[in-house]
Amino acid sequence: MRKLNVGIIGAGRIGQLHADNMLRLNVINLKVIADLHIEHLNDTHFYQQIPLITTDPEKIFEDPAIDAVFICSSTDTHVKFIKAAAKAGKHIFCEKPVSFNIEETMEALKAVQEAGVKLQVGFNRRFDQHFRKVYETVREGKIGNPHIIKITSRDPQPPHEEYIKRSGGMFMDMTIHDFDMIRYLSGKKVVEVSVKAANLVNPIFEKYNDVDTAITTLTFEDGSLGVIDNSRQALYGYDQRIEVFGDLGVAFAENERYTNVQIATKDSILLDHPKFFFLDRYKAAFMSEIHEFANAIIENKAVSCSGEDGYMAELIALAAQKSVKEKRSVMLAELEKEDLRV
Repeated sequence: MRKLNVGIIGAGRIGQLHADNMLRLNVINLKVIADLHIEHLNDTHFYQQIPLITTDPEKIFEDPAIDAVFICSSTDTHVKFIKAAAKAGKHIFCEKPVSFNIEETMEALKAVQEAGVKLQVGFNRRFDQHFRKVYETVREGKIGNPHIIKITSRDPQPPHEEYIKRSGGMFMDMTIHDFDMIRYLSGKKVVEVSVKAANLVNPIFEKYNDVDTAITTLTFEDGSLGVIDNSRQALYGYDQRIEVFGDLGVAFAENERYTNVQIATKDSILLDHPKFFFLDRYKAAFMSEIHEFANAIIENKAVSCSGEDGYMAELIALAAQKSVKEKRSVMLAELEKEDLRV
């Protein structure tokens, strides 16, 4: 079996997660990890299992044996590395979002298109077995035509201040996953975005002109509706639920819990808490997304989450930001008219 030779740029939490998963897959050969800071990898298993750990990302682009680059560095470096990888003829996996600037995202996608390489954006929730089953149920027509799609996405606790000030805000950092998921489930174009948002969890978000609580309503091209509710703090755990309601029925996925045991007495029925951390909740999905990416390259198939999907999620995030700022509904066509069309 052919293996995909891979280099990773970025050795933070997500880069290390992907590296660990790659080392477990028989379709990927991880050759290089590059980061400006690699001291934290000293005395780890990575030094025993990966041929090269370096502070120079050019080592990846210069190696003709490397087929693909995983970009797991900070968002402000994504476009630079996408362009460099495309120029070097490497396929690309990039963590979300592609960038905080839609014009720069378009430049990156153009470079990918001109180079003829593949780009997959890291919306890992598409690869969750429960969410994918809902997606397949909708595509098979079992619930008829979708009328309402609901997504609940609530973090167990707020991120630290250093993360908040560089995250790009709730809609570009957190809700962007839900914007992608709602497009994935619907299969239709979002035409209108309306948001009501507040600061109810922690004043630190307001310090950085951000919000911590939001209800987003989306209208699709056929008039069907989507609703996303977000909070930066759900004390009971990582709350991740979806529902698609159609004219023939409904499909939904509940939270994944630590156990599925229920304890029923005359006083109450007790369930375990939802999993608390996103790495626990989406552990299998992270593995599946890189496995599918590798197979897409090896078998020359389309990736499961394209650069255009990343662009559209960013566009909706910008519309959400505009809705909050201007206190009104925003048509996506307003942004597209500003010469932002792919």
